[in-house]
Amino acid sequence: MPTVTPPPLVVGFDKTAQSIDDPASTWVVANKARALKPQEYVPADLVYPEVRYVNRQPMRQEVATALVAMFAAGKAEAGLDFSVQSAYRSYDSQVRVYNDDVARNGQAFADTDTARPGHSEHQTGLAVDISAVPAKCSLAACFAQTPQGEWLAANAWRFGFLLRYPADKVPVTGFTFEPWHFRYIGVPLATQLHTTGVTTLEEFFGVPGGTTYGP
Repeated sequence: MPTVTPPPLVVGFDKTAQSIDDPASTWVVANKARALKPQEYVPADLVYPEVRYVNRQPMRQEVATALVAMFAAGKAEAGLDFSVQSAYRSYDSQVRVYNDDVARNGQAFADTDTARPGHSEHQTGLAVDISAVPAKCSLAACFAQTPQGEWLAANAWRFGFLLRYPADKVPVTGFTFEPWHFRYIGVPLATQLHTTGVTTLEEFFGVPGGTTYGP
């Protein structure tokens, strides 16, 4: 599994301010090389914000507050509407999602677009898959070319979200381009990533990522 070199320290920003190992931390880094510990972690503060849903799934309270603000800004600034395609998934739910993907497409393909149980950001309650309203290119790469996808890519950082799986960083994140998948990391960290031009948590924190699952 590849190890990435962290960028130079940003003056005034403390990279150790939060844990990247604790699944309850908004900075936790979960990927193929880094499983959640414990693997059956359940967030303690799951809520359902007052937004549109394709699938009504909860998320962490801090995420919900930021998401409501982001959707409202998208509407006010660009006249855009959004819905939640998916959010929190339990370990058991991820087992079903992953197994269904394997059954449909084979394990090799499933491992490119669906996290194995215990490795999914959705299990942290910090990840949200977002769709356009009216629906267009849901859960597809072409979402990046929709007005909603373009607005989110340019503005999500303002609300503490990161486009987690960029098109040019598949070898780093381990997953194919997902322009609909946004991970909440908080405004301070999202601002640092935006300012420095670093687009993945693996590169910013200098931790393992890659396309191969760890032991």
